[in-house]
Amino acid sequence: MSDLLDAQLAAHIRTAQDAQRLLPDVRAAGEMLIAALEAGGTVYTLGNGGSAADAQHFTGELIGHYRRDRRPLRAVTLTTDATVSTCIANDYSFDDVFSRQVEALARPGDVVAAFTTSGRSPNVVKALEAARANEATTLLFAGGDGGPALALADHAFLAPSTETPRIQELHTFLLHALSEMLDAWAAGERLA
Repeated sequence: MSDLLDAQLAAHIRTAQDAQRLLPDVRAAGEMLIAALEAGGTVYTLGNGGSAADAQHFTGELIGHYRRDRRPLRAVTLTTDATVSTCIANDYSFDDVFSRQVEALARPGDVVAAFTTSGRSPNVVKALEAARANEATTLLFAGGDGGPALALADHAFLAPSTETPRIQELHTFLLHALSEMLDAWAAGERLA
């Protein structure tokens, strides 16, 4: 058992160390999110399974707060309304669950942040297509090569792994790094 746990920790550490190359992308995406929120935009988040949990986590950090007492930031997770999701899945298809919502809600100046470990989930890809059609900015949290979703991302974080646990662990770090930037900005702190 100890060998299994040691292997998991070693894989986590390797992925985290390899992720250092993503820090300039985090800064650029953070600045983009700040500009969008400053201009009155909304951040829409989405994903399936564990990625849905990451999407909800990010929205929670934006509406609640990360570490500072500050105003809530405009954010909505598209997985949280079971009635809308099941209606769309039933009346259209599961592949349309996010794209219908993005088409209805996202506008120029908004950001659609998609979490997907593979970048291949049809409902996530269709949501990014709808975001592009509505002229919203797209932000992708994925792993490996980013799949077809990468071509639809204005900003992308590709976890340097193809293992779902490593990708999701890095997504948590990335959403926390962005939350730190947005939290500091919303609290009026100077970003260095």
